[in-house]
Amino acid sequence: MKVLITGGYGFIGSFVAERFNKEGYQVFILDNLSSGNQRNVTFPHKAYELDVADKKCDEVFKSNKFDVVVHLAAQVSVAASMEDPLLDSNTNILGLMNMLRLSSKYGVSKFIFASSAAVYGMNENTPLHEDSVCDPVSVYGINKHIGEMYCRKWAEMYGLRTVVFRLANVYGPRQSAVGEGGVISTFLTQINHGKEIVLHGDGSQTRDFIYVEDVADAIFRSVTTDDTGVMNLSTNQESSINELIDILGANQQLQGIVRREKRPGDVDKSVLDNTRAKRRLDWIPMYSLPEGLEKTAQWYQETLAEKEQEQESEAKKTINWLRSWDARPYIENILAFLVVVFATVGTVNSGVFDLKLIYIVLIGAIYGTKQSLLSVILACGLFIGESLHNGRDVVSLLYDANALFHIAVYFIIGIAVGYSIDKRNRDILSKELQKQALEDKYDFLKDIYNDVLMVKQELQQQIVNSEDSFGKIYNITKELDSLEPERVLQKSVKVLERIMKSDEIAIYTMNQNGSFLRLMAKSNKAGFDLPRSLKMSEHAYLTELMIMKKIIVNKELRHDMPLMAAPIFDNGKMVAVITLQQLGFENFTMYTQNLFQVAVQLISSALSRSLRFLNSTQKDRYLEDTSILIPAYFSAMLKNKRDAKQQLNTDFTLLAVDAAQMDHHTLSSFIASSLREADYMGMDEAGDIYIILSNSNEQEANIVIDRLGRLGMAARIVQEKDQDRFSLRDGAYA
Repeated sequence: MKVLITGGYGFIGSFVAERFNKEGYQVFILDNLSSGNQRNVTFPHKAYELDVADKKCDEVFKSNKFDVVVHLAAQVSVAASMEDPLLDSNTNILGLMNMLRLSSKYGVSKFIFASSAAVYGMNENTPLHEDSVCDPVSVYGINKHIGEMYCRKWAEMYGLRTVVFRLANVYGPRQSAVGEGGVISTFLTQINHGKEIVLHGDGSQTRDFIYVEDVADAIFRSVTTDDTGVMNLSTNQESSINELIDILGANQQLQGIVRREKRPGDVDKSVLDNTRAKRRLDWIPMYSLPEGLEKTAQWYQETLAEKEQEQESEAKKTINWLRSWDARPYIENILAFLVVVFATVGTVNSGVFDLKLIYIVLIGAIYGTKQSLLSVILACGLFIGESLHNGRDVVSLLYDANALFHIAVYFIIGIAVGYSIDKRNRDILSKELQKQALEDKYDFLKDIYNDVLMVKQELQQQIVNSEDSFGKIYNITKELDSLEPERVLQKSVKVLERIMKSDEIAIYTMNQNGSFLRLMAKSNKAGFDLPRSLKMSEHAYLTELMIMKKIIVNKELRHDMPLMAAPIFDNGKMVAVITLQQLGFENFTMYTQNLFQVAVQLISSALSRSLRFLNSTQKDRYLEDTSILIPAYFSAMLKNKRDAKQQLNTDFTLLAVDAAQMDHHTLSSFIASSLREADYMGMDEAGDIYIILSNSNEQEANIVIDRLGRLGMAARIVQEKDQDRFSLRDGAYA
């Protein structure tokens, strides 16, 4: 099974990822690395460096079909939420909404959301249970409470099974010193750096500390049960900050305690009732506070040297950056200026050209505005120096129009050339950034494609090499290689009959507005009659198929629904439903259900491919600005209907229409209003107009003929013996 863990490189997320990996799950991690560290997860997994609110997440869900989503990505600092509410809301609300939307869209079976004890606010009627009043006092707590409401509403509206855990003060290895549960990590950081512990208040305030591995265990257990809703995740044990300091001091040497005033908003007592979680999940916290603190302190001691090395490495990077500062433009500018000085001092100005001006233009053209301005200043200095050397004084230069003109020209030329070059460089940089963004997007989609291709190849290899019926499925479904959606569905009936060993298979297609389904193809069994259309609102199992996006098995053997039914989706929209009405009792097993599911997935893939081809050739199929098929495609469609009639006994009726001197555009608009979505208009080589009425007999065709007659158009039924003159032209698709 596949599990997606958002924030999987973070403190809690990395432990949750490890637990699922140990249980045999295929782990996927989505993390923007704003606070997570990739080194926290060492086992093989698939990672996506994305924000949970990013639109690219759609591709991640679409390509992987996750079974479980554990949403741990969040902004965890209460103080930061108060300073920047927008940042907190962007991650804790918009990110959650995106994950919920994609989970329901792509059929995730369970969604787990990490909430917080912060939703209870200043409520000190401990122990707090799930029904206690929630009155958060921080933006962080408010957004977590809103997130719980979103989870509840998504379960009600879309049937997404959601579990919300209100976490107490979680602690353990890999925790940073920020967040609502960071007091332990803060103390350990101060102790390991030889600093005094900073204690706010008198230390009598209590907290409910829970070790991170106990949290990971509870989250995993929630996936293995059917329970949903809100649960506290805690030890149900009060521990004061003074007790915490005493435990830390028993194993490590403390440098002392600095006592400061109690911070505004600090809760005096906080402990959560964990009865519901223990009962529903068959779970209890395994680590006492001393045991958990011992493991946490040991980890901090082991990683202290590593962190110091990292700090030294960062300092070296800063020094290297300073060393790598590019002084070449300044050096070359000065050298060019010295050349100009050498060439001009002591020589007589011919008046033909000004070396200083050439120098300014060259430097500006090569390096842009910054160096151009420097060259202007140097050139002006040289000009003034030459004037003074020739007997002029500074005061006279201020009144000399010719001198001021020279200086003004230097500045104007220098700024103009530098600005032009900078603008060109900015344009080039902008194009490069756009190119880089497109390349990044391409690389991301390519990675997604390669992942999907690898999974597809593995699945196909498993199917081909299997010794049981799965190998047969792969070979049988090769028959579905067609570019016409109707032909794919017609062949699907025969394929499913062979795979499922049933002669009661039917396929219905969805109309445009999603209100009803029309029978497209069914088994050619005597007496196997089904309704030609199904209204969505009248059949509860159809609505369930649309919401749940997976097969339904009629285990209660109800008479008002088929034995098994499966939806077919394309681009997130249900386009068809496959039903299996009856099956031999000896074949009604879990193995058969799996066969049905695999076959439906392969049929869905073939249908999606044909629908994409149909959309890409839509303009080529019809006369311009009409709904009339051109002769080649009309002949192909008629052949499909005749094959379905012969193989599946699927009725259709062909009508010939008297165009009555109408132009094709007018005729198309008149006829289209009298037809259903499954019917077709077309023309033959002679230009005559015909109508194909899908799944209709002559009696139903006469109704259409009468309807057309009231619109002033004559139509007649073309008998089967007269249809032989229509042939499939070379190049038409079947």
